[in-house]
Amino acid sequence: MARTPSTMLELGTAAAPFSLPNWNGKDTVALKDYSGKPILIMFICNHCPFVKHVRSELAAIGVLGEKIGVAVVAINSNDVATHPEDSPEKMRLEAQEAGYTFPYLFDETQAVARAYQAACTPDFFLFDASHRLAYRGQLDDSRPGNGQPVTGRDLRAAMEAVAKAQRPSAEQKPSLGCNIKWKD
Repeated sequence: MARTPSTMLELGTAAAPFSLPNWNGKDTVALKDYSGKPILIMFICNHCPFVKHVRSELAAIGVLGEKIGVAVVAINSNDVATHPEDSPEKMRLEAQEAGYTFPYLFDETQAVARAYQAACTPDFFLFDASHRLAYRGQLDDSRPGNGQPVTGRDLRAAMEAVAKAQRPSAEQKPSLGCNIKWKD
């Protein structure tokens, strides 16, 4: 399995606007819907072994966000022509089976992933209430096969800080996962 690190977008970068369809096919979710509120944007997909490894923790992160006032949104930007298991229909099943309480959006054109310089799944971007990047990095030290427990430690600490209008630690390690499946 290929290991692609996140690009570590510069802290303080403004969140790029987006408006994407939710997995339920009934609504569209936009960045502006979260004006004045911290937001975690996660680039994930259905098939990636790295995402599957942390799937339960992603659901728990969604619950934590609701509890502490940090919006959570996931985006799938993979090319479904080459990876049909990441199609919106399969996203619906994944969201339901995983217990995701957050919107799971489909970035068909991949424009949003490019705007965020997302590189891998999972890739995490946490913005403060002014929608300035406060954290980009790993969930925790766990990876498939490395024996480390999935705790969400790094991302949880960053979310707790941002919820209190504080800066997360400047020591941030890149996320690592499957590369986003770009269209030709």
